Amino acid sequence: MNILLSPDSFKGTLTSSEVCDIIESALRNRIPDCNVIKLPAADGGEGLCSSFANFIDGEWISAESKDPFNSPMRAEYYMLENGVAVIETASCAGLPLAGDRADPTVTTTAGVGMLMRDAEQRGAKRIILGLGGSATNDCGAGMASELGFVFLDKNGNAFVPVGGTLADIEHIISPKEPFGVPVTAACDVTNPLFGADGAAYVFAPQKGANAEQVRALDFGLRHMSKILKRELGFDSDNLPGAGAAGGLGAGAAAFLNARLKSGIDIVLDESGFDELAKSADVIVTGEGRFDSQSIRGKVMSGVCKRAAKSGAAVYAVCGCASSDADPAELGIKKLFVSSDGTRTMDELLISCRRELYAAATALAQELLKCD
Repeated sequence: MNILLSPDSFKGTLTSSEVCDIIESALRNRIPDCNVIKLPAADGGEGLCSSFANFIDGEWISAESKDPFNSPMRAEYYMLENGVAVIETASCAGLPLAGDRADPTVTTTAGVGMLMRDAEQRGAKRIILGLGGSATNDCGAGMASELGFVFLDKNGNAFVPVGGTLADIEHIISPKEPFGVPVTAACDVTNPLFGADGAAYVFAPQKGANAEQVRALDFGLRHMSKILKRELGFDSDNLPGAGAAGGLGAGAAAFLNARLKSGIDIVLDESGFDELAKSADVIVTGEGRFDSQSIRGKVMSGVCKRAAKSGAAVYAVCGCASSDADPAELGIKKLFVSSDGTRTMDELLISCRRELYAAATALAQELLKCD
């Protein structure tokens, strides 16, 4: 029996690679002669670099960067052996780095620009930029500033905009030499830049913004949209994902001519998932919590869409499951859960490995019945 494992991480408890290892161990214990191929997955957020490192040789690069508050730090990205640099926004502008100081009116993506410049100087042929998990709402202005763009206020003074000062931008001066590396932005939301479904109203509250700040941030993004159109000829209005990472989706497209693409599709394309799936009898995916979001463009959805083309039977192993989502919508034959979703994170950290092993053992027993 050929089994292909391609789960997401179980957020806060297990990486996607650890999930693969635990499921494999349980399967081999019950089905000793099974052939297991592990392809840990990720979307555009935290874990994107590690996912690539699991299936493509390369080198971890430590480089100078800046944290969400513009203070110096070092951050890592992954350079594939074929010259593709994989950079996570979360590595230097991520919400965990902001901690209890989280405030999207003052945070910056400057560190992202520094990592991209470092990759360019090291000879990167292409950059995959993961947009997930940011603490920012600056529309990529901090990133752009590090890559040579100059922002002027109404008095002609240069400054580096943050979320709370986007409305002060009057002019943008582009660098004489454009950024020299093609960029693909891994984006797993389709939100517009501004408005009720935009970056500020949907995501800024999760980043520490109160209601008044959300309104101000949205105003700044509306202004930024007009400035990008007037100064750079870039129209963000019809760009799905423009609101990703506090508008970094729009910023990457406007400043770097980046192409926005589903993060899970990027991972599956680069890993050769479709070819591996052709020889699989069973494909197993999963994530920490299966809910309505799982149906709409997250890792499990992406894996299941590809798996459907292969003809393999698809199963899922998840930490817990919500009643608002039906796994059958994704073509999942059966879903196994390792907990009831009521425990604290501290409790899960103690029991998650044992419980995931038990759920994977139940999967193995199901496969034996169907074989």
